Amino acid sequence: MYQDCKKKGICLLSMLTVLAISVESAWAEGAGNAKSVFDECQRIGNKLGSVSVQQCLKAGMKDTGARSVNGQALLLKEYPPLLKRRQPLGRVLLIGGTHGDEYAATSIVFKWMKILDTYHSGLFHWHVAPLINPDGLLQRHSLRLNAHGIDLNRNMPTPNWHEETSAYWKKTGHDPRRYPGIDPLSEPESQWLYDEIRIFKPHAIVSVHAPYGVLDFDGPPVGPDHLGHLHLKLIGIYPGSLGNFAGVQHRIPVITVELPYAGIMPSRQQTSKMWTDLVHWLRYNIPKQETLAAYPLFEPIHKRMLSEQIPLHEGLN
Repeated sequence: MYQDCKKKGICLLSMLTVLAISVESAWAEGAGNAKSVFDECQRIGNKLGSVSVQQCLKAGMKDTGARSVNGQALLLKEYPPLLKRRQPLGRVLLIGGTHGDEYAATSIVFKWMKILDTYHSGLFHWHVAPLINPDGLLQRHSLRLNAHGIDLNRNMPTPNWHEETSAYWKKTGHDPRRYPGIDPLSEPESQWLYDEIRIFKPHAIVSVHAPYGVLDFDGPPVGPDHLGHLHLKLIGIYPGSLGNFAGVQHRIPVITVELPYAGIMPSRQQTSKMWTDLVHWLRYNIPKQETLAAYPLFEPIHKRMLSEQIPLHEGLN
């Protein structure tokens, strides 16, 4: 194209103009991302006693581009493969803060990120999102639900969603803390989590909650029998839950860490032991063959679930 320019000076000027616009655009996007991360870390640090603003910023999280109902950024930290050292054994998604009133479920993820910052060896490819319900947590009186008053852990797509979630909610006495919404994936936070799982294709998901003080597991057997002082006690699956969606339907191991207290962090020793046990289990148990077999069926499974036909895990037998 440049040979068509009779005056090379004009061509050079055009090239420089395009380059300047590209650099300015990239800078603006980067500055916008940096501001959104800074704003979220300010809110997180001012809310959580165990996570300072500086610690949050130092974690080096990125803006995913997704927004909560109230427009707060959903942040994520990637610990990528270190291919010069080794091929990772698998991909792991670690999330916290699904319920906004479970402070410790976000705080402990920051502690584990600090361990990864020091010791990430490339054994796994990690995606870590410490707070997927910022609207619930980052307000004066934190709430379990998102800004629409919906339980994000009942909003994921599972078979016969409308019928099953309606029956479940009725069984709870229409407990507002368990309200699933009017449709699966009606919430931007749930949509982000669904897309993250669909695109990242984790071989295991670790979801942190509180305050039952147990270890739960959904997915292809067998899960860990303990992480630190937490011991396996299956809570069961619920319509619209992450364990049902990812573990039962898509055959991805879902380890649900239920900390003993929503507002009190485990000790440093307990936090470290849970992490060590988690990494040990992951090292010898992922990827599971059932998970690998199910991934090519992710979209068909989703479409069949939305059509509310048969329980989708039957299609994997």
